[in-house]
Amino acid sequence: MGCTYKYLNGGPGAPAFLYVRDGLQRTLRQPIQGWFGQREQFAMGPAYDPLPDVRRFLVGTPPVLGLALVEEGVRLLAEAGLDLLRAKSVALGSLLVDLYDAWLAPLGFGLASPRDPAARGSHVSLSHPDGDRLRRELVETAHVVPDFRRPDLLRFGLAPLTTRFADVWDAMSWLRRLAGVRQGA
Repeated sequence: MGCTYKYLNGGPGAPAFLYVRDGLQRTLRQPIQGWFGQREQFAMGPAYDPLPDVRRFLVGTPPVLGLALVEEGVRLLAEAGLDLLRAKSVALGSLLVDLYDAWLAPLGFGLASPRDPAARGSHVSLSHPDGDRLRRELVETAHVVPDFRRPDLLRFGLAPLTTRFADVWDAMSWLRRLAGVRQGA
């Protein structure tokens, strides 16, 4: 299961995708039943009769605007090439980890992602006791929008197609400033 909103540029509400191994398609139950996943699509009766294959997991009409953006995102990714995108992803993550070591670890942050780039994707998570407050202040003050995962994780998605090294530097600089102000640094 995955999403297309970030790396394929579909934006919030963009379609998700699902992989279900052939041998499981007939046995797994889709908890959200929709007219696209039903054998007789327009039957709309009291009983739900799902399609026998992966299409049973479809729910309804996909958002057309999101699909159009995803199509363009796929085109751009293919043009850039996966090897170059992965190399930039590793470099962006490594920069963030280096800035964490230099600036944020002394301010009480923890590194919650693997240091080894081969063991992580294009996300780096940092822990901090005031993580949710810091996330809100990053959004309001610096227009940096990380995810927050309870209880204390700030999760930075570094989409290599659109994230610049200056963006990582600026975000970590803001985070250092916001955390330091609260600690009197």
